[in-house]
Amino acid sequence: MVAPLQDPVTLLELGCGSGEKIALLAEALRSRRRRVAIHLIDISPTALELSERTLGALEHVSVVGHRATYEEGLRHAARERPPHGGLLVLFLGSNIGNFDPPASHDFLSEIRQAMRPGDALLLGADLIKPVDQLLLAYNDPLGVTAAFDKNLLVRMNRELGADFDLAAFEHQAIWNPGERRVEMHLVSLRDQSAQIRRAGISVAFEAGESIWTESSYKYEPHEVVELVSAAGFHSHAQWTDPEARFALTLFLAE
Repeated sequence: MVAPLQDPVTLLELGCGSGEKIALLAEALRSRRRRVAIHLIDISPTALELSERTLGALEHVSVVGHRATYEEGLRHAARERPPHGGLLVLFLGSNIGNFDPPASHDFLSEIRQAMRPGDALLLGADLIKPVDQLLLAYNDPLGVTAAFDKNLLVRMNRELGADFDLAAFEHQAIWNPGERRVEMHLVSLRDQSAQIRRAGISVAFEAGESIWTESSYKYEPHEVVELVSAAGFHSHAQWTDPEARFALTLFLAE
């Protein structure tokens, strides 16, 4: 994955999580005696702290954390990189699926603008699966996704002074085949209203009406290539897991 990049290599991860994934690449570079600097970008101080702790075990690797949005952190880290050498931006998991197609293009174009020709982007993307598998992932029996979805109301109650009744909403995930996305909704179980005091508004719901909380777009492997190529990259290599239906694609900036 890092073979096309010139030394010194700068690794930059958008949404660092625990740091375990970028640590694998950093260790591979270090074992080949290649110099590596790492920039971590996340709005969560907890994620940055965890990733920095994970990477701190690696010798001869410099780590800089940026508590910022993807776009802001990317621009700042790109300005700090050495005048020579290669940059590898990692956008892993299935985070690109959280953007609708126009927003995906705009975001990928912004990544490209921060790069030099020959720099690389490693992108993860969730692929289209049988509908029953997709819905099971977003309607898991343990209710993990439902709790995640309802946490939106929890935060509004806590941070915006709202009074949503969590028991009066039900999590629902549906597959929209025309748009090729899973949609998550919080469906009102009865006629009701809620106050959002800090916003100074009241919201009324009829039974069956929903709050559309999230979308997750799915792709075919060639669609990932087409999406990113339109933003000024060309595909260098692609790896797919046929069972998990997930793709990792390495792109080079033109």
